[in-house]
Amino acid sequence: MTNFVEELRWRGMLHDIMPGTEELLNKELCSAYLGIDPTADSLHIGHLVGIMMLSHLQRCGHQPIALLGGATGMIGDPSGKSQERNLLDEETLQHNQDCIKKQLSKFLKFDSNEPNHAILVNNYDWMSHFSFLEFIRDIGKHITVNYMMAKDSVKKRFNGEGDGMSFTEFSYQLVQGYDFLYLNQHYNCKLQMGGSDQWGNITTGTELIRRKTGGEAYALTCPLITKADGGKFGKTEKGNIWLDPERTSPYAFYQFWLNCSDEDSKRYIRIFTHFTKEAIESMEKDHDAEPHLRILQKALAKDLTVRVHSKEDYEAAVNASEILFGKGTAESLAALPEKLFLSVFEGVPQFTLPASVIENGCGVVDFLAEHTQVFASKGEARRMLKDNGVSINKAKVKEDFTVTKDNLLNGKYILVQKGKKNYYIVNVQ
Repeated sequence: MTNFVEELRWRGMLHDIMPGTEELLNKELCSAYLGIDPTADSLHIGHLVGIMMLSHLQRCGHQPIALLGGATGMIGDPSGKSQERNLLDEETLQHNQDCIKKQLSKFLKFDSNEPNHAILVNNYDWMSHFSFLEFIRDIGKHITVNYMMAKDSVKKRFNGEGDGMSFTEFSYQLVQGYDFLYLNQHYNCKLQMGGSDQWGNITTGTELIRRKTGGEAYALTCPLITKADGGKFGKTEKGNIWLDPERTSPYAFYQFWLNCSDEDSKRYIRIFTHFTKEAIESMEKDHDAEPHLRILQKALAKDLTVRVHSKEDYEAAVNASEILFGKGTAESLAALPEKLFLSVFEGVPQFTLPASVIENGCGVVDFLAEHTQVFASKGEARRMLKDNGVSINKAKVKEDFTVTKDNLLNGKYILVQKGKKNYYIVNVQ
C-alpha cells in the first residue's frame, strides 16, 4: 500500500480530514465509500473528482465502495442548494444506476480477485425495507435536532436562502449517516469521502457510528473544483460536459480539456489523471518552455478521452480538430462520420438547399451568392474566388468550379469555407 492521503495532498485533492484518518490508512487495508447521486443516466465531469478519489484509493491498495443513492436520490440533498430537488421514480433511478455502473467501470476495477476490488452498492437495497417508525426509533434518537441544525447546509436554508427546507430534506443527513453505519457494519467501511460541501453530512455519519456502536469512523473531503477565472468547473454555455457520448460527443469532450487555460490544466492534470508526480513535473517544465504547444492540455485531453471513450474516439477527435483548425485535408473531411462532422461544426451557419439545384451541376458563384447567402453578391463571391479565399470541402476552388452531388459529405452536406475562419454548412435535401 502507498500513502493515499499523501497522494491526495500533492495532487491538490485534500480539503478536510478527520484526525486519525491518515494513521488508519497507513496501518491497514481500509474500505472507503463515496456517494453518487443517480439523478441522471450519465455522470458528468463534475462527478470525476469523487470518482478519481476512489480510483486513487484503489491504486494505493485500499478498497473503494461506490454508493449509488437510489434512496437518497428520491429525497434530494440540501447541501449547496437553495431549492428542493425533483424526486425520481424507482424505474428511472434503476435505469440511471445501470448506466452509471458502466461508466464507473472505466475508472474502478470491480471484477477482480484482489482484496481491494471495487464494490458497487445501492442504498435503496437497505433503506426500502426500513419503516418510518423503525428509522426514527433506531436511528433518529441517536442524533439531536440541535446537532442537525448546526450544519451549514441546514443553517443557510433556514436563514432565508431559497424556499426554506422540508422535513424530507432536513432528514437527509440522517439517511446518509445511516448509509455509513450500514456500510461500517456490513463491509467494515471506516471512511467516507466526498466534496467539501459534504463535510456536515459525512460527520453526521461518523457521529452516528460512534454513538450507536462505538466503532471507528473517519471523514475526508476534497476541495470543490473551480476554474481559475472563478467560473464553475465543468459548465459550458451548453451545460454540463457528460461522460455519455450521446449527451456530449467525444469530440466536444476532448475539446473541453484541450481548451483549458494553462493555470487550470496544471491543476486538472494532477486531479483527473494517474500520471506520477515526476511525470507531471516534467510535462510542466516542457509546457512552460513552449506554452504554445499546449503540452499539458494535450496530455490531459488524450488521457481522459481514451479512458472515458476509446483510443479510436480520441484519434478521431484529433483528426477532426486538425480539419477545423486548418491542417485537415479534403480526404480526412470526407472520412468523418456524420455525427462527428456535425459535432465539429456545431454552431456553424447552415443553409438548406433542394437537391435539384445541384442535380445537373451548379456554378460555384450561383451556389455561393444566389442559392445560399454565403456571399451577399456575386461580385463579392467572384473577388474572393479570384483571391483564392474560398474552399469547398477543404479544397480551394476557382470561379469555374461546378458543385455537384459528388461533393456531398455523408450524402447530404457541403462545407464552405470563406477566408480562414468562416465556415458554412449547406444541407442538401
